[in-house]
Amino acid sequence: MTYSTHWATTYKLGFCHWLPLSLMQHKPEKKHKGKVKPTIGTMVKPTVRKDKAAVTKSKAKSSPKTTPLPRAPSLSEPSLVHVVERRRFDKVGESLTVKAGDTLELRCKGKSLDWTYPEYLKEEDEGRLRFIQREKYNSLILVNSTAADTGEYTCYPLYCEERDCRRIYDKAVKTFIFFSDPQELFVPSADYYEVVQMRTNRPTTLPCQVTSPEAKVTLHREFPPEEVKVDGVEISFDLKKGFTIRQPKPHHAGSLFCMASLGDLRQISTKYMLIYVNYPASPPAPTIKASSESVHVGENLQVTCTVLGDLNVAIDFTWEYPGEKIGRPPYTQESTRTVRTGGRSLQQSETVLLVDEVRPVDQGTYICTAQNLEGSTSISTSVVVLPARTLRSA
Repeated sequence: MTYSTHWATTYKLGFCHWLPLSLMQHKPEKKHKGKVKPTIGTMVKPTVRKDKAAVTKSKAKSSPKTTPLPRAPSLSEPSLVHVVERRRFDKVGESLTVKAGDTLELRCKGKSLDWTYPEYLKEEDEGRLRFIQREKYNSLILVNSTAADTGEYTCYPLYCEERDCRRIYDKAVKTFIFFSDPQELFVPSADYYEVVQMRTNRPTTLPCQVTSPEAKVTLHREFPPEEVKVDGVEISFDLKKGFTIRQPKPHHAGSLFCMASLGDLRQISTKYMLIYVNYPASPPAPTIKASSESVHVGENLQVTCTVLGDLNVAIDFTWEYPGEKIGRPPYTQESTRTVRTGGRSLQQSETVLLVDEVRPVDQGTYICTAQNLEGSTSISTSVVVLPARTLRSA
């Protein structure tokens, strides 16, 4: 609230009176001795203290229709402003541009607050970033800013119970800040090459962030040298994130880089080596089958574990079997082939556990565990070992 230099407001029992400032500049009466003096232009809310007995008596006499005043909400919606200069503030939107080298000060309204900011600032220890907690707001102050400070800054209100505090994410306020530098169009990186794994079932982002929202950015392939088409569907671009490949495919693999241009200046980003990995959508679903549910001593046993899934997805098999207890080594045969099922080409991965000349110790549970990049699944079957067959005399 902004007050005139010639008028001030006083409050008493809910009524408002406007008085000249000259009439208010007098010494308080002695009956106010011991109380905090109100500052000019500040709203003072009268406080009435009662002991417990008085409160109890007051409740007893109150009318049944009287309801207590609602409790003030423990958390208020925070607001974020940019301090442009002393006593001049700009409300912050989704993004903000600050000249590299300038001091950044953000003020977030609230009492219990927390901040997140670019990881780069967390790693450095130069004392450029500090926080100041005031009664009604918290300030984030960054001095000697650089293009590398470009990124998202978020203020979170905290809900605290005693010493345990947690962020309230749905009430957070954030902004993306570009620290523009005429010599640095991309956020600086210490890496010349960066390896990026592309997964089949999730988008891949090339984080070539620019320091100015005015920069024009394109995507290029190193070999063969060509500009990559960005149609907004298969590949999209966001100034705050970079280029995103929505559904990576094998043809996206290779060495790519971004190019930014602003005026007469052109620069390229870190080069990204994209490696395509066919990630499965879920853990494998194996099936298991023994050559026989019961086998006689001296006979051979085969237990087969099979996984049917996407092509080019590696499956690792492991076995647990009764013979392990006496140190019987596992003998396995593994194979992979392509099969057609329901008009689709699928990969059938299979492992066979061979148990030659079964002994009584081989009776029990056989467990097969199949694992891919998304997880593992185990399945089991039981085998009964019968006494050796007796040969009948002719």
